Amino acid sequence: MESTEPELPRAVALAWGVAANPQRGPKRELSIERIVDVAVVLADAGGLAAVSMSAIAGELGVTPMALYRYVSAKDDLVLLMQERGIGVPPESVRETAEWRTGVEVWERAMASVYLEHTWLLDVPIEGTPTTPNNLAWLEAALEVLQPLPLDYEAKVSICLALIAQVRWEAHIIRGYMIAAAAAGGDASAVDRNAENLLHQLVTPVEFPLVHAALVAGVFGPEAEGDPFAFGRDRVLDGVEAMLAGRTVAPSAPSAPDPLDEAAARDPKAKEATKARREAEKSLREARKRERQAIANARERLAKS
Repeated sequence: MESTEPELPRAVALAWGVAANPQRGPKRELSIERIVDVAVVLADAGGLAAVSMSAIAGELGVTPMALYRYVSAKDDLVLLMQERGIGVPPESVRETAEWRTGVEVWERAMASVYLEHTWLLDVPIEGTPTTPNNLAWLEAALEVLQPLPLDYEAKVSICLALIAQVRWEAHIIRGYMIAAAAAGGDASAVDRNAENLLHQLVTPVEFPLVHAALVAGVFGPEAEGDPFAFGRDRVLDGVEAMLAGRTVAPSAPSAPDPLDEAAARDPKAKEATKARREAEKSLREARKRERQAIANARERLAKS
């Protein structure tokens, strides 16, 4: 009895570029790429709640029904938005000399993405990633961890622990960003207000240890260092401690698929791979220019 492969969900197929856009539509220039671009802009400005078919249609000058020829459900759109927002990991991850530095670069790069598109934190995680950009982040981390004498289950678990740390950190920072905006843009005011409240409420009799930390200045804006560095470093220290206490042979690579080997030798496949890498490089450079332009604009506004 022949086995049949499961049909790809349309959003996943669109993310991999194996689902065709409609041949005809209300406007020839309309495409799934433009729809996702507009959705990301809306989400960057107002969060996921600001994204609706009617809002996107208004930006594109079409009717909401026209969008359903390209994306049939909002859940599919959110998946494509997440894929666009997360992007691809920077090449600097792979350019590091040793695994811990590479993991730290990978982790910081991911944190930067979450802070650039904070709405990504509101996209639910519903299982193993199945889209190319998400898998590219996992691939980069596994490449950095490749020299370690651990099996793939352990290496993927390390990645999950780091992703949890990054998402938690980004959640906290986003909260601070929202509170700082409400306080007139003064981030230090958030901690200063909280510290003042604690001084009013916390007594050495009821909470002696919390009071001692408060007196030590732990909760104030003058506290030194990165408050999240401790957690990140302890995760990696734990990996190093585990490595020091055990030696496990790396997982043996699976037997190569003859079809994959043949495809890799195909000139068109090589050309497509080269084009993809060049496109990813161009995307990274464009994002770098965009971040620099935003930084320059903020600097000009601060001086004005």
